[in-house]
Amino acid sequence: MALKIRLARGGSKKRPFYRVVIADSRAPRDGRYIDRIGTYDPRLPKDSEDRVQIDAAKAAEWIKKGAKPTDRVARFLSQLTVEGESAPVWKWEHGNNPQKGEPGAKAKERAEEKAAKAAAPAEEAPAEEAAAEEAPAEEAPAEEAAADEAPAEEEKTEG
Repeated sequence: MALKIRLARGGSKKRPFYRVVIADSRAPRDGRYIDRIGTYDPRLPKDSEDRVQIDAAKAAEWIKKGAKPTDRVARFLSQLTVEGESAPVWKWEHGNNPQKGEPGAKAKERAEEKAAKAAAPAEEAPAEEAAAEEAPAEEAPAEEAAADEAPAEEEKTEG
């Protein structure tokens, strides 16, 4: 059984309130828990003492038994110390995810398909331009022929 120190959400819609609990990692977020060691009210200002209330002694005891805090709870525990000790209850380090902004495999595939589609019309465009250049060349002799016919008609009307 893997123990977790995590937040269990309470409160009503748009008014969150969390209990800091010790629970089996397989249990639902708001489900059954083993022990409640504190509370967290995110609606209070950050400098308020009532925002995060955790029993540091209980947390340290559960950590010794093998409970692992979630990232958010680890942040809270890193700011607490047990009476008589100078070290924090848990040493929290900022996570390092170098692939954070990198798109997933499917997104990369879609981007490649989009680039291929964008490149395909660019290749067809020169063929269309060549056809457009040929068309005026065909029309020019027709215009010349029409011009040749016009003076012949004028001669007939004069005579």
